[in-house]
Amino acid sequence: MRIGMIGLGKMGANMTERLLKGGHEVVAYDLSADALKQAESKGADTASTLAELAGKLGAPRSAWVMVPAGAPTNDTIDELAGLFAPGDVIVDGGNSNYKEAIDIAARLEKSGIGFVDAGTSGGVWGLTEGYCLMVGGSNESVGVVEPALRTLAPEGGYAHVGPVGAGHFVKMVHNGIEYGIMQAYAEGYELLTAADIVTDVAGAFRSWREGTVIRSWLLDLLVRALDEDPGLTKIRGVAQDSGEGRWTVQAAIDHAVPMPVISSALFARFASRQDDSPAMKVVAALRNQFGGHAVTASGTDPA
Repeated sequence: MRIGMIGLGKMGANMTERLLKGGHEVVAYDLSADALKQAESKGADTASTLAELAGKLGAPRSAWVMVPAGAPTNDTIDELAGLFAPGDVIVDGGNSNYKEAIDIAARLEKSGIGFVDAGTSGGVWGLTEGYCLMVGGSNESVGVVEPALRTLAPEGGYAHVGPVGAGHFVKMVHNGIEYGIMQAYAEGYELLTAADIVTDVAGAFRSWREGTVIRSWLLDLLVRALDEDPGLTKIRGVAQDSGEGRWTVQAAIDHAVPMPVISSALFARFASRQDDSPAMKVVAALRNQFGGHAVTASGTDPA
């Protein structure tokens, strides 16, 4: 099939290349001239404007939007909708909020334009390993772009999980689970390094890749990171969050679903950004007040 790809960052560029290798034709668009040249070198047709991209696609036209979530995605979809016709389909493959996807679909439906929200996981490895695709939308809209979906995903890695919004909802929960798994590995690593009895922490993690019930691709990546930087001395212990962890916790609250592990993993990321925790200052002050426990002066090494 012939499909537009809007956004040629790390994900979009690799997805374009995987589609081309799968025999599809891709019309690529990005604000970066260098990114367009790179896509062209891989065999993609390119467009310098969304209007040009729309003009290079045949009916029913389809375009995959792979730009940052929020205003960039919403603005791109609105502009594209003004160029598309009834029966055409727009795919949002970014980490958008599922509620926004439902609103976007309602707007597009008034013009007869289909919408598919495709939760996409695979990161920088997706080009060779394939992308897990969690897709929401009508059967008709998904059917238009399904050839591309099946090329992008590995065998068994594509699922049409429900109506519009379901794709991003499933990806949101997926990312929440990812938070919890990574936090568990991180806490285990810290305990192993703190215990004098363990002399080969990296070796312990490496052994867990074979035969254990906690082996996973994330564990493989952690071992890879330790091989590249033993002791992780080149990395500062600060972890950001993309927003999907927050949305997962909020959805759990909305549905009264207990989610202590994922919630704790999210809050641990918040704690990682504090050089000097105000909350712990209160705890230290209270311990000093009621029990005379020693406090550490501000600006000194707590160790």
